[in-house]
Amino acid sequence: MEVRNCKGCGKLFNYLSGPPLCPSCAAALDVKFEEVKEYVYDHPRVGIQEVSEELNVSVAQIKQWIREERLAFADDSMIGLECEGCGVTIKTGRFCKACKDKLAKGLTELYPSEKPVQQNRDPRESPKMRFLDKNGNRREL
Repeated sequence: MEVRNCKGCGKLFNYLSGPPLCPSCAAALDVKFEEVKEYVYDHPRVGIQEVSEELNVSVAQIKQWIREERLAFADDSMIGLECEGCGVTIKTGRFCKACKDKLAKGLTELYPSEKPVQQNRDPRESPKMRFLDKNGNRREL
């Protein structure tokens, strides 16, 4: 366990993982997220700057929630981010569908699925349990 200063309030706390926020600041951030989500739901064509000003949340925080795919916007919404791969405008996440597919294809080529090893067995022979008896003789069941 690591002790850190909270990025929000400066208090010391036991850091486990995630953003360096104490439990009370993390809970306050979750409340803000719910407020932003409700506001965007009620105002589907709103811009990031307007959400930021209305709810007193930084633009960077709103963009982080969008990148984390916690917030998604309708196709006709004014909000859009650039895909980190090709630069096309997207509504949520870090990559567009084409870049996601390209990355997935690249990963499957790097790590192909393992095929089971073919064994030369007689298909009529059923698997048997082999063991040594008390005298050290091999036995099959």
